[in-house]
Amino acid sequence: MFSSDNGRVLVFSGRANQKLTEEICGYMKVPSGKTVIRDFSDKEIYVRIEENVRGGDVFVVQSTCFPGNTNLMELLIMIDALRRASAKRITAVIPYYGYARQDRKNEPRVPITSKLIADLVVTAGADRVLTVDLHAGQIQGFFNVPVDHLFAINVLIEYIKEQKFENMIVISPDAGGVERARAYAKRLDTSLAIIDKRRDIPNEAKAMNIIGDVKGKIAFIVDDMIDTAGTLMEATDALLGAGAKEVHACCSHPVLSGPAGERIANSPIKSVVTTNTIPLNDELKINPKIKVLSVASLLGEAILRIHQETSVSSLFDSKKD
Repeated sequence: MFSSDNGRVLVFSGRANQKLTEEICGYMKVPSGKTVIRDFSDKEIYVRIEENVRGGDVFVVQSTCFPGNTNLMELLIMIDALRRASAKRITAVIPYYGYARQDRKNEPRVPITSKLIADLVVTAGADRVLTVDLHAGQIQGFFNVPVDHLFAINVLIEYIKEQKFENMIVISPDAGGVERARAYAKRLDTSLAIIDKRRDIPNEAKAMNIIGDVKGKIAFIVDDMIDTAGTLMEATDALLGAGAKEVHACCSHPVLSGPAGERIANSPIKSVVTTNTIPLNDELKINPKIKVLSVASLLGEAILRIHQETSVSSLFDSKKD
């Protein structure tokens, strides 16, 4: 087991994404920490850490995906248990950081929930946070502890290159995603187009205009997450209507809630490439249009570098090449 001045490195998993944790531990060549996690009959969560963590450098892997409130509470309880067991340092590894869409007051009398979640994680006892593709980069500033913000582009871009698409164009599904789409376009050496959309109520969007020429091209939509896939379907129809040859999409976080799976299966979109920051349900696993790539090596390498106090900057650089 790795050790340093920080103590032994220990990796524990909540129930949100145990398979990803196993892959991370496989990359690091360390065993996964032993825990007992179960629900009382009223759905309160019981946690017991099954091994000595005193003086250890502990990493807790838990995405706050569906069921988000349960997985968040489980993360907080695990952090508290580890803090009370005298872990030297606790890093919350949150591959998917939920509640990130509420990152500012954009109308009266609404919360800034992503700040609230940050406060809860730190108050529970986390000394550091490791996450992947926050919905908004400024969420890093909501934490009063160091945040290592990784980008799944470094995993997704290699897969896209392997497909050898000809005459491809990268598409930003909205104005807010232009910076992300520009990073993809630069790495893929392709042009960029933007979809101007208007959202009237949450989870519903209408694609309006396409800024850029997509006629005869293979359009690749890039986003940080796909939730109900409503925006994706509108974008696909708009691109095909503007003359795109075919449409593909990729995202870091496959939220894919509600009718998302059915929408993707029945739509003209050719493929949706994503990562395993969120585990897919059985219905989505058998959807032939959905391709899942692993971020285990990315997270595992980051954990090793954090433990060894070496540079992590090359891992969260989204503008390589």
